[in-house]
Amino acid sequence: MDVHLTIHGRHDLAGQLYRQLRTAILDGRLVPGERLPSTRDLALQIGVSRKTTLDVFERLVAEGYLQSRPGSGTFVAEAAEGLRARTPPASGAAQLGSPTPPVRRFDTPWNDVPAVLPMPRANVVYDFAGGVTEKRLFPFEAWRRCVAHALRQQARGRGGYHDPAGDQALRLAVSRYLAFSRAVMCAWADIIVTHGAQQAIDLIARVLVRPGDTVAVEDPGYPPVRIALQALGANVVPVPVDAEGLVVEALPPQARLVYVTPSHQFPLGMPMSLARRAQLLDWAQRHDALIVEDDYDSEFRFDGRPMESLKSLDAAGCVAYVGTFSKTIFPELRIGYMVPPGSLVAPLRRAKQVADWHSESLMQAALAKFMLDGDFAKYLRRMHKEYAARRAALLRHLRGPLAPWLAPLPSAAGIHMAARVQARLPEAELVHVAHSVGVGLYGTARMFVAQPPQPGLLLGYGHVNVAEIGTALGKLAEALGKVAT
Repeated sequence: MDVHLTIHGRHDLAGQLYRQLRTAILDGRLVPGERLPSTRDLALQIGVSRKTTLDVFERLVAEGYLQSRPGSGTFVAEAAEGLRARTPPASGAAQLGSPTPPVRRFDTPWNDVPAVLPMPRANVVYDFAGGVTEKRLFPFEAWRRCVAHALRQQARGRGGYHDPAGDQALRLAVSRYLAFSRAVMCAWADIIVTHGAQQAIDLIARVLVRPGDTVAVEDPGYPPVRIALQALGANVVPVPVDAEGLVVEALPPQARLVYVTPSHQFPLGMPMSLARRAQLLDWAQRHDALIVEDDYDSEFRFDGRPMESLKSLDAAGCVAYVGTFSKTIFPELRIGYMVPPGSLVAPLRRAKQVADWHSESLMQAALAKFMLDGDFAKYLRRMHKEYAARRAALLRHLRGPLAPWLAPLPSAAGIHMAARVQARLPEAELVHVAHSVGVGLYGTARMFVAQPPQPGLLLGYGHVNVAEIGTALGKLAEALGKVAT
């Protein structure tokens, strides 16, 4: 066999060998009838176990690429000639010297959908990304006990698919939590568990919005929601915000859905005033529109008492409330929920079932126990103190060494803060300077759509502690001072 085989690293050895042999057969470097080395000799030649070569040969025999002849060895099957004409080369063929196969481009609107959020930058030591929580202080031992308990319960169960709306115990825990913390009075049966808030919003849009329908979003606002609505064919109208939140007078009268972040406007951070909330609810009732209330970060409020949620003020059934555990526990959990108006519960439950049947059941059961045992409330109290200290540290540096360049915007809640760029230094250059000293910062200009972009930064403090904030912003101030001179 005159074919060079190379194994990289120690991961997926069988997969690497399978793909290289299959490609060599399909591109003609291994011809029908050619004898291959024994599994023992090949294993020694490329430095893998004999079991690996045996498994690969057996798979290729089963798929018709090789033929085993007792007493003679293993050969490339005659039938491989026909397979070569019909089968595209495996990925990686171009790396092995064979011509790259033509790529068919399928016409889909998703070809034009932009990236949702920037990916984490390399070489960042202090990452101020928004929406990232502190895992170093999470009570993993308590969580481990909850997961173990859920696993034992499931082991005793009958198995099979679960309720698309989610684990009943978790929905009960969420209903109690919402009644206590957000004055949202709902039965557990009114709640639908989702893979994060993003899926909840996507399902609501799929159920309610038809291609061409007008929907309204905040401007500036949360890009993933705007992009998801555009991808569904909606006519997305950006509506300006001011110091009191969404400007209701600017809403298009034909809007079928309005997406808002009233507790902590994304990205600017101010809450929607009580008067503006009442005005928005009245508008939705008069125009037969649905308000999607994304109540992210509402658990962490540092100045004044928490503002009532729109859902708690909604007497006409105009609000679909959306919450998530990604911003309180950690994003990898991927558990969110929604409390839609009663008439939308059944359609949304069916939409969830069609989308993915149901969210992962083991983590739902573990989270239910975590909440019902009081561990979640205890953790929130601890993190409220921690995030308050981080927020205070961030404000001290923004009002101190960084004052010539950045001005913090008023914000009393959440785990991020927005700051307006003060100096003539462009937003992109400020981000670049920060990155050069290992500080990850993220601009807000791209979050504006119709409104003139206001250069600024989104400073998340969920992933950096007080000491790290001091070190990072000290480095940033020093670097900016050198740029200014």
